[in-house]
Amino acid sequence: MSNHVIVGAGPVGSTVARLLAQTGETVRIVTRSGSGPDHPLIERVAADASDARRLTELTRDAEVLYNCANPAYTKWRELWPPMSAAMITAARENDAVLAITGNLYGYGPQPGGRMSEHTPLAATGRKGRVRIAMWQDALAAGIRTLEARGSDYVGAGATGVVSSVLNPAIAKGRTAWMPGDPDAPHTWTYVGDMARTLIALARDERAWGRAWHVPSAPAISVRELAARYAALTGSPAVRVRKLPRAVMRTAGLVIPMARELAEMDYQFYGPFLLDSSETEQTFGLRATDLEIALKEEAATATRAR
Repeated sequence: MSNHVIVGAGPVGSTVARLLAQTGETVRIVTRSGSGPDHPLIERVAADASDARRLTELTRDAEVLYNCANPAYTKWRELWPPMSAAMITAARENDAVLAITGNLYGYGPQPGGRMSEHTPLAATGRKGRVRIAMWQDALAAGIRTLEARGSDYVGAGATGVVSSVLNPAIAKGRTAWMPGDPDAPHTWTYVGDMARTLIALARDERAWGRAWHVPSAPAISVRELAARYAALTGSPAVRVRKLPRAVMRTAGLVIPMARELAEMDYQFYGPFLLDSSETEQTFGLRATDLEIALKEEAATATRAR
């Protein structure tokens, strides 16, 4: 028996597992490959999380089932529905809390770019509709559930602007071409804060039955993020330039990943602001200083070289 079952061993799932194990909780982490953190209290199981029967068996007697999965970005419409349905079934059959790692896709573009938990789920894009359906299905299932929604990740293992845009440019001493406005204010969510929020909300019945925003540091632009990152790492300041919006959209005609990224580019071509004040006030949670997240990313990049 494990107190907690986690689907997914990416940055969030692995951090949730470590945090729980550090407090003496037993954890079972489920991935296709059987990967995950190495710890005496963490059991790693290779299984298909879209197999409802198998996942229900693995979740037997668990208190919480954490959805920290991250299927291939180009195959969300194929992979998310059966996986989400299996997790809902496993939570229902075992009377476990289903804690969902969410994002802001379901809101779609918003005037002024600001989003709170009460912003309507109005997305019309492919990935936004997938996230809306997942959340609505969980709410309709009659289970104890919650969704913690964060913005673009920073921190150890995060895949995002630092790892995909800034670090490659720094390593080669070149200009960083940003597929977005480098001066638009943007909220960044620390991986550790997402993990801590999931754990806290899963344990608090006040959180069940609705979505919450993960406490995140005040919004800053990509240009300022690059400057802070360079200062922390001691690397030369990287020049950041705006990639014309048409470039990614044209590439999307033949490259599946470019097509998926272009669909969500509104998040970076204007303000993108997450309001987490209600979560902070209700649960007493606070965002970690952004410098800590950037130091973790720098350490990860150093180890990868």
